[in-house]
Amino acid sequence: MASSYSLIISLSFSMLLIPVEVCFAQLLSPTFYDTSCPTALSTIKTAVDAAVAAEARMGASLLRLHFHDCFVNGCDASILLVDNATFTGEQTAPPNNNSVRGFEVINSIKSQLESICPSVVSCADILAVAARDSVVSLGGASWTVQLGRRDSTTANLTGANTDLPSPSLNLTDLITAFANKGFTTGEMAALSGSHTIGQARCSVFRDRIYNETNINSTYAASLQANCPRSDGDDNLSPLDTTTPNVFDNAYFTNLLNMKGLLHSDQQLFSNGSTDSLVTTYSTNAATFLTDFANAMVKMGNLSPLTGTSGEIRTNCSRVN
Repeated sequence: MASSYSLIISLSFSMLLIPVEVCFAQLLSPTFYDTSCPTALSTIKTAVDAAVAAEARMGASLLRLHFHDCFVNGCDASILLVDNATFTGEQTAPPNNNSVRGFEVINSIKSQLESICPSVVSCADILAVAARDSVVSLGGASWTVQLGRRDSTTANLTGANTDLPSPSLNLTDLITAFANKGFTTGEMAALSGSHTIGQARCSVFRDRIYNETNINSTYAASLQANCPRSDGDDNLSPLDTTTPNVFDNAYFTNLLNMKGLLHSDQQLFSNGSTDSLVTTYSTNAATFLTDFANAMVKMGNLSPLTGTSGEIRTNCSRVN
């Protein structure tokens, strides 16, 4: 009897050691909509492909929406909720305000899906699939998206202010910010490779191009032409100066050449623990693309609402 009791205690303790994302992954399934909405994935892909074809930057925007959603309270589409008289969402938090975009694409997809299979496909799943399809549309590797997330009925402005990594972070703080969400240092570096697409505003990188020394001087001068010291806050520059609209490993090659646009970018190659990984990714695109895809699967498993938790919004910008 005592040995049986000890076995039960041991098994219970062992279950506590199972990573949270693994537990949630077991509640999700890539075939979740096969019966309830069989055209869901093709509908999302068609819309994403069209949006990215019209504006390549939209691919990075949709990927970033998913990231900014998952890092605050998990992948629950809370970032899509718009403020109203009695509710304050996450969109006005400084990391998101005048920065995250692509809402109209997600809302359009949701509208199409509601006409096909009402109240079935969650906004959180749309974000996850749109992120994958955006990467693929710009030349990146695909991955299997687990499905079955539900949508939150609330948001977390405080979490949006504290949990989203700042572009001014040093390497140690970057490692900590991602570790707080269960990511290894290697996974943080791989996910940072998403900056192989997209653009950033002058106000975000101005201090780096005028005051930092670990930046290629010619590169800094070219950026200064579009980002003066005291004007042009909203002027945009590509995060990847080599192939800004292709999801490849050029971002890491740029870091080797001291051409990281953001302070946090160049921190990955600045005599720190991630230098060797940046070098590996710069010479082996396949390794980067595989590691990135695996890290995206893990990110998609961050604290999703499943079962009867949350709801399936009929309009992504507001609760039912």
